This record gives sequence, structure tokens and C-alpha cells, in this order.
Amino acid sequence: MLKVYVAHSGNFDYKTELYTPLRISSLSSQYHFVLPHESNGFVNSKEIIKKSDLVMAEVSHPSTGVGIELGWADSYHIPILCFYKQGTKLSGSLKAISSAVVSYSNPTDMLKKIEDFLSEKFSINQFNSDNPTP
Repeated sequence: MLKVYVAHSGNFDYKTELYTPLRISSLSSQYHFVLPHESNGFVNSKEIIKKSDLVMAEVSHPSTGVGIELGWADSYHIPILCFYKQGTKLSGSLKAISSAVVSYSNPTDMLKKIEDFLSEKFSINQFNSDNPTP
């Protein structure tokens, strides 16, 4: 199962706007989403990213931590999908490290864009992971 680390800022209601839509979608049965703040325990994101097949980042809210995580993913040659709410002003550097940068209008649209990206880039027949999941 494809292991997807989900990076995001802590400056919005990520549990409602990001985690819940991902967990209740059909995508959660097809992909292993690592949601780093789903519990209150310590998460060694650097090590998790190193063993991930993809990093997805919600980048609507600027965050130094997300920038660091994306830098790690890029240095490990892990593909990166950045997605953001329409109307957000983004950092131009995201395009330099991301496999794709896509906008969305609402949670349903966000899930559709994620699903489209995953099915296009990581279809079962195309996918050969060099980063096995533990």
C-alpha cells in the first residue's frame, strides 16, 4: 500500500478540514495516509518521510515546519504533491520541488484532485516502491 505523509501547517483546523475528509474518503482504504498530528505523541517526521512513497502538503497556510518537511522529501527524492485553497498566495519555491501544485475549492474538490493525482502518478501497474512501508 502506498505510504503518503501529509504535511500541513498547524494554523488552521486541519483535523476538520484535512484529516476528516481524508479518513472518511475511499482513498483511506487504498492508501496509507500518515497524519502526523492525529495523536498527541511525538512523531519523527524526518524518518517517516524517508520511508514514504509520496509527501502531500496542504500549503494554503505558510509554515516553516512544512518547508522543512518538503526539503527533507526533496532531498530523499520523494515525490511531492502540494495542494492549496483557491485564492491563496503561494511561495514560488513550491514549484521548484513539487511534482504538482494544484488548487481546490472545497473538501470534495480537494479529494478529487488528490485522487486524480494518485491514480495518474501511482496506478497499481505503474507503482514500484523503492521505499517499502514498515
